[in-house]
Amino acid sequence: MIRKIRQISLALTALLPSPIAKVCFRLVFGYKIGKRVRIGFSIIDGQEVEIGDDVSIGHFNVFTGVDKLSIGEHTRIGVLNIFRGGDEIRLGRYCEILRLNEINSIPEPEVVNEIDPRFIMGDGSMIGASHKIDFTDRVEFGNRVILGGRNSSIWTHNRQKTQPVIIGERTYLGSEIRVAPGGEIASKCIVGIGAVIAGKFDRPFMLIGGVPAKEIKELDDEGKFLTEKKTRNDLPDDI
Repeated sequence: MIRKIRQISLALTALLPSPIAKVCFRLVFGYKIGKRVRIGFSIIDGQEVEIGDDVSIGHFNVFTGVDKLSIGEHTRIGVLNIFRGGDEIRLGRYCEILRLNEINSIPEPEVVNEIDPRFIMGDGSMIGASHKIDFTDRVEFGNRVILGGRNSSIWTHNRQKTQPVIIGERTYLGSEIRVAPGGEIASKCIVGIGAVIAGKFDRPFMLIGGVPAKEIKELDDEGKFLTEKKTRNDLPDDI
């Protein structure tokens, strides 16, 4: 009953103009919200919530069932994204998530191993549109990772067990990529469109592609330039 009352209250708060909604989030739900934060018509349901300065959250986003939610300063979240479940969702500083993404953790999965249901997005990282990320176990992006294009999937579980997925800093992943449980990609790599990552790639500056994926070649100067290019024009030099 208490849970339902809370959900109804959060839904009603989501309909309020941003300045009033922020006051309600602070006073009624105990959220920590920084300065100059803009929140659209979105539901934010977390046991512990901290939102940094200058964050922008667009319309029709849903954060639900999250134990701990933290959003770093200057992060921008577009529209129609779903963030569901898990012990923690941590979005770093100057991140960007566009639209129609589903970032989900299965509650109480029937697996034989211990799980670490956390989604960690490093500073300056970016997620494009219509991607699906399962973080029943940990999914971690390093700083300035780009999950670009559309329709990629990352998952961490099968019917028996889970394994985390780790993407190294400044790695670029193209459209329609599949990353299986236990997948790891080193820093400063490029993963080509349609690749299926089913193992660990520990060498930086590599072009990775294919089904199943393999190392194709070392990045040339143009490829290295892509991994070094800032994800946002306003990205500070210390990220």
